[in-house]
Amino acid sequence: MKKIEAIIRPERLQEVQDALDELGVSGLTVSEVMGCGRQKGYTEQYRGSRANISLLPKIKVESVVPADVVDKAVEAIVAAAYTGETGDGRVFVYAVEQSVRIRTGERGEETVRHEAPVGWGY
Repeated sequence: MKKIEAIIRPERLQEVQDALDELGVSGLTVSEVMGCGRQKGYTEQYRGSRANISLLPKIKVESVVPADVVDKAVEAIVAAAYTGETGDGRVFVYAVEQSVRIRTGERGEETVRHEAPVGWGY
């Protein structure tokens, strides 16, 4: 199993969700985060003084997927999040040693497999 963590633009979230749903990846955690990278931020005027805003709003999407789905999921995220502009984001992949479904006590990779795409509520 692998954990995929993607930092993306907020306006690209729906496209990323749809791309992952097509692969059957439906277990997601989505967080609003702030960060900086090559995009560097921007400068704005506030009450007559200049303010350098270096932390920009981003979305962090996390999912644990079976090993055989990792490459497809990463490619789907990259394709869906891509705008071609600085600040499109990053994707990180981590190894996951174990997964336990709390309700049943079930362990292993089957706890993160989804039999059919579940959709995102629309």
